[in-house]
Amino acid sequence: MRIRPVTAAELPALQDIERAAGEPFRYLGMAAIADDEPPTIEELDGYRRAGHAWVAVDDDAEDSPVAYLIAYLVADPLPGTPSLHIEQVTVHPRAARRGVGRALIEYAGERAREEGAAALTLTTFTDVPWNAPYYARIGFRPLADAELTPALRDIRAHEAELGLDRWPRLCMRRDLTGAGAGVTPRTAP
Repeated sequence: MRIRPVTAAELPALQDIERAAGEPFRYLGMAAIADDEPPTIEELDGYRRAGHAWVAVDDDAEDSPVAYLIAYLVADPLPGTPSLHIEQVTVHPRAARRGVGRALIEYAGERAREEGAAALTLTTFTDVPWNAPYYARIGFRPLADAELTPALRDIRAHEAELGLDRWPRLCMRRDLTGAGAGVTPRTAP
């Protein structure tokens, strides 16, 4: 697997990955998530143009994307210290359970550090095994309501408007600076 910036020509492939990755939600009683349309080409292109859209490509499949991550910078509590908010990390089921999502997150973390970000943040479903429990295993911690920044509160409010709160959700954070930053069970000494 290689990770690199997504190209404009690959944006439709990201939509296909999103649709395929949504199917397992159907088996958890979350058909609305499985049936949800992926981000539009225009939305995906916005992340690409901002430099916050990356793909994992399978070298055996002629450099074809098998997973992607899109993100954007948000204000952190301390002025001048943004966080990179992961909007979406999606792995095609045929590439699942091979560390692809983790590799994309690590790559995004490195790019975020280069941009001066203090942390990675995301919102996720609490009870979906490949969501909150997975992120906890790779170093993210749940945030209490009192820890939510105004930007994260806005994100959660928007998600509620979209109906995502039909299932329990939470915000999570992984620090990129300070003690323990970037340490996951696989990278711990």
